[in-house]
Amino acid sequence: MKLLRFLFGKKTNAHTSTLSDMKYLIAGLGNFGIDYANSRHNIGFDVVEKLAADKNAVFTSGRYADKAEFKFKGKTFILIKPTTYMNLSGKALKFWIEKENIPLENVVVVTDDLNLPLGKLRIRKNGNDGGHNGLKNINEVLQSNEYKRLRFGVGNNFQVGKQVDFVLGKWDKTEAPIVANNVTRAAEAVTSIIMEGIERAMNLYN
Repeated sequence: MKLLRFLFGKKTNAHTSTLSDMKYLIAGLGNFGIDYANSRHNIGFDVVEKLAADKNAVFTSGRYADKAEFKFKGKTFILIKPTTYMNLSGKALKFWIEKENIPLENVVVVTDDLNLPLGKLRIRKNGNDGGHNGLKNINEVLQSNEYKRLRFGVGNNFQVGKQVDFVLGKWDKTEAPIVANNVTRAAEAVTSIIMEGIERAMNLYN
């Protein structure tokens, strides 16, 4: 109920509202732990790590997520890497949305997408989960899909029944340079969403 009141009618004064409008939550989805590092399913982590590195921001351990924060041209970027594992990503988003008093329209989720070619970016204002368990859990916990998302294509070069092995697998030598270049583009795309607006970002990066 607390989250619902916040999303659909929590009373705030003008000063609080203005401050909230300048804060943005960027959640990179993935699985926590060294075993999952540099895997296809963790591309969301890679993108927010790139954002943080570019601004010399450092991740520290927080509740349900590692968190980094920086300010850029009057806006506050709050980056999280949920430590709940992919299928419970909504728990981390709900906590940080409430803790930082961030409107849902100021939330950007970065995730992998099997339905897009390797390195292809797709920005959307909202939408369904597309079969992605992380997005599915977020939609269920927030009871809304009205948040922005950036999907990063990882391709679908796997045999029938091998999807889990594929998404949890590491990038091969031919994929790694493509991924590195497009992680940079994805970080730029997130910045564009926040600084220029989603319509402009979609025109530039989709």
